Amino acid sequence: MGERWEVRRAGPADAAHRVLMIPGALCTTEFYADVMAEPAVAGLGMVAAALPGFGGTEAPEDVSMEHYARLMADFAAEAGCDVVVGHSLGANVALEMAALGLFRGPLVLLSPAFSRGDEMKSLAVLNSVGRVPGLGAAVWAGMLGLLPRAMRRELPPRRAEALAAAMSGNDPATCRRIVRRYYAYLDRYPDLVRRLGEAGVPAWVVRGDHDEIGLTDDERRGLEACPHLRLVSVPDAGHAVLVDQPAAVAEVVAEAVTAEVR
Repeated sequence: MGERWEVRRAGPADAAHRVLMIPGALCTTEFYADVMAEPAVAGLGMVAAALPGFGGTEAPEDVSMEHYARLMADFAAEAGCDVVVGHSLGANVALEMAALGLFRGPLVLLSPAFSRGDEMKSLAVLNSVGRVPGLGAAVWAGMLGLLPRAMRRELPPRRAEALAAAMSGNDPATCRRIVRRYYAYLDRYPDLVRRLGEAGVPAWVVRGDHDEIGLTDDERRGLEACPHLRLVSVPDAGHAVLVDQPAAVAEVVAEAVTAEVR
């Protein structure tokens, strides 16, 4: 895969099913380590791959969400994956893989944003300030410098140090560019619940019960009305549901593997 890819593998090489796991923005495959170690997924082949550009990896020239969807669909095909799990921005990439018809298997979407208004207010502010000439680069650099310390306070103590370290290798200019294109994507598709439903693939939308990403009443009704979509609320979990409650996420992944794709 080259230097662009940061990859983690687990499970038997001859597994009947293989799962691609895509971390979120600024994250590496370290964020999936707990899920990949759960007994519920022990028999699955698992391949976690960070989005190129995060965690110190090389970003592609085109950092649009559609291009990331194509990159990850190609990766999934090469790795022989028939299920895709994505977290946060990685969940939106997974959604787009299905919406563009690039991947037809089941999806597990961990805390995606279905509209611009759902996103964390702090990220929206950072994106806006990041556009100011002469100021944006400095703001991103400052935020990334403070991020490891902030994450240690928000993540489970047993994992905080390793996960904070995994986020410390991000390049400010690259992150600024990716997040800008991510917001452009949210503006292009203001109703991502409908876009997901029209993709026609079975999908589980998994959210912590105190997730910082919003979900409007209309979005919730849209998810609940679609027969091939399932909304799962995980107790005692926030936006990092895969770290807060890895066993619950692993159970959903194991369920998704058995889904019938029409």
